[in-house]
Amino acid sequence: MILADENIDHSIIAALRAAGYLVDSLYESHRSLSDAAIIELARHPPRIILTEDKDFGEWVFAHGIRDVSVIFLRYHFRDTAALLATLLELLRTRLPNLHGAFTTVAVQKIRIRPL
Repeated sequence: MILADENIDHSIIAALRAAGYLVDSLYESHRSLSDAAIIELARHPPRIILTEDKDFGEWVFAHGIRDVSVIFLRYHFRDTAALLATLLELLRTRLPNLHGAFTTVAVQKIRIRPL
């Protein structure tokens, strides 16, 4: 399951759901949570945080937060369709590798860092 941060465009959430992924949107269900609360929410049950917020990188790398999974999206709005294609292919082919990792996804670049 994916936990989509409030900053994730609804079209991305809709496309992920249409592709069969379970996506819990914080915008729809838990607005205004702190990053720390989002991390805790993502732990039980385990979910991958989907975000455009660089602060999650700080939580993981500077504060040493582990036992969390993050997909960090980096793109310009005009590249949404291309990014979505990259994201869907990543989920289709490498989903098991994303658990317990910090993954950065750009239009044509993916970096998976196991935590």
